[in-house]
Amino acid sequence: MATFSPPKPSIINSRFSGDPSELSTKQLSLIKFPRAHSVFQSGILRNKWGNHMGFHRVRVGGGSRGLAVVRCTAEGIERSISFGKRSIGSAAAEERGIGGGVGIGLPERFKVVALTAFVMCLCNADRVVMSVAIVPLAAKYGWSNSFLGIVQSSFLWGYIFSSVVGGALVDRYGGKRVMAWGVALWSLATLLTPLAANHSTTSLLAVRAFFGLAEGVAMPSMSTLLSRWFPSHERASAVGMSMAGFHLGNVVGLLLTPIMLSSIGVTGPFLLFSSLGLVWLMSWIPGVTNNPRQSQNISTSELRLIEAGKADSSPQNVKHLPLSRLLSKLPTWAIIFANMTNNWGYFVLLSWMPVYFKTVFNVNLKQAAWFSAIPWGTMAVSGYFAGTTSDALIKARYPVTLVRKIMQSIGFIGPGLALLCLNFATTPTIAAVLMTVALSLSSFSQAGFLLNMQDIAPQHAGFLHGISNSAGTLAAIVSTIGTGYFVQWLGSFQAFLTVTATIYFMTAIFWNLFATGEQVF
Repeated sequence: MATFSPPKPSIINSRFSGDPSELSTKQLSLIKFPRAHSVFQSGILRNKWGNHMGFHRVRVGGGSRGLAVVRCTAEGIERSISFGKRSIGSAAAEERGIGGGVGIGLPERFKVVALTAFVMCLCNADRVVMSVAIVPLAAKYGWSNSFLGIVQSSFLWGYIFSSVVGGALVDRYGGKRVMAWGVALWSLATLLTPLAANHSTTSLLAVRAFFGLAEGVAMPSMSTLLSRWFPSHERASAVGMSMAGFHLGNVVGLLLTPIMLSSIGVTGPFLLFSSLGLVWLMSWIPGVTNNPRQSQNISTSELRLIEAGKADSSPQNVKHLPLSRLLSKLPTWAIIFANMTNNWGYFVLLSWMPVYFKTVFNVNLKQAAWFSAIPWGTMAVSGYFAGTTSDALIKARYPVTLVRKIMQSIGFIGPGLALLCLNFATTPTIAAVLMTVALSLSSFSQAGFLLNMQDIAPQHAGFLHGISNSAGTLAAIVSTIGTGYFVQWLGSFQAFLTVTATIYFMTAIFWNLFATGEQVF
């Protein structure tokens, strides 16, 4: 059945008694096509432009009390009209050969992206808890700024190793299973963090490294899973929605953690977020599959829509891509350098923003959390906007290469300029505005290098994501520790902000010279 657009039909579900063998004019009038003259002919609705709407009638049951179901398919969503004595839900269920009612429901791919967005929110919230909790812990144990950088970076020690392995595992076993194991393990590490801090700094560093090891699989799992479940013209929006959840995790963590620290103590936020991970697993394991073809709940029309919009619809029996060949192409290095630069700036702000506001403007911990949360909240919105804009440009037939370069240029040049201006901020409000601009514009990278991995290597995106993410994690370790030493030696954040802005500008130039939206591997 072909997909019809424009115009989009308005489908109304109704029940009728009587002879199901014929459709009356009254019954056909319930299927409305704005500005179109429709007739029922040989099981097909044809409009005046000559386009066809998928439309078929199925006889369910026998005798005069039988039921006819007229099903109309568009935009990957099925709708039904039944005629007879039985309910729409049971008729549709019998027609598809499954139990239970099937009515007008949310497409399965939307359910997948909703669960993915939630777990990405949890992923980042679990990270941020330590960024806030480290302030009272440092005061309690007398940690220096340089040691704070070591504690903050310990998460990345494990993260750097699991990115490559996690990417390869995702390509082999799929995003569902790898993500589930990752969430289970990082929730355990989150629960153990306050206990380790009370025991010794060595235990704390070990648990944080294990936490990073578990979280390293989240990004490649998300990227690969969404590429399987969404057609190419919806992929940027799906990634934007998932990353919006990721950035909202910063807001949730920054706002809830100070409240729970003051009311419950250090164990409070860690216990809460680890419990949420286990609750999420109860929905994820039975509700999601690695590939839409494996889903028992997806409609035929939605599966057809997804498959028609993908260039890589058959991920089976993929040959291993040698690392030497992967690294021999400049588009690969464009992605690697972009990931390094993005992580450099991202983790500087993620790890040091509360400390920055407290040190530079002498605000208390709760105020610092509020000033830090605002930029992450706007980043969630701007990231989704970047995704929908990217999809709209691709639908308008702009070259994918051009779209990726535009998005990534905004994602690097904008934050670089904002960080330079941050050196001249005189109030916490001005600083918060500039950080908001920097993070909001950096979210355009989600429609740049993050999606470009699927463009150049659709069958090896997990592996490529792991390689680039490991390089990005190394950059994040250097920037997180380096910020602490710069602040301790020079007494201010200004020098490091200038260095970060310069890196943004240089990588933007390299990206525009060598990135491509064409398939390379």
